[in-house]
Amino acid sequence: MKRFEIIDHTADAGIAAYGSDIKEAFANAAYGMFSLIAELDDVKEDVCREVTVEAIDREALLVNWLNELLYLSDVERVIFCRFDIKELEQNRLEATAYGEKLDTSRHLLKTEVKAATYHALKIENDNGCRIKVIVDL
Repeated sequence: MKRFEIIDHTADAGIAAYGSDIKEAFANAAYGMFSLIAELDDVKEDVCREVTVEAIDREALLVNWLNELLYLSDVERVIFCRFDIKELEQNRLEATAYGEKLDTSRHLLKTEVKAATYHALKIENDNGCRIKVIVDL
């Protein structure tokens, strides 16, 4: 099963993320989002950050999760490349994000992702999990 795919979207980008369960799909959505930001093949796992987010439902939880990662990446100048979701309930997520400090001499940057949005957001649990999310570039 592929982890994710990028979906063409007018002026923005879409991510379709897949997983055998919702935790894996949330992790793959984050990986897909960071693959828009930078080439992830050479990113080391020297930095880890504990991330906890809450929301009123799973859809809002996904948006909060992705936006919290973007916030941490922007403030700490870190490119994340692996996501370990420890707990995912209806309205709470606990995870560890791994990556390394941004080094423009080594990291190939692609585009700036401003935010995850609610536009066309879908979480489907049928024979695994599929997530579709649009990010604002």
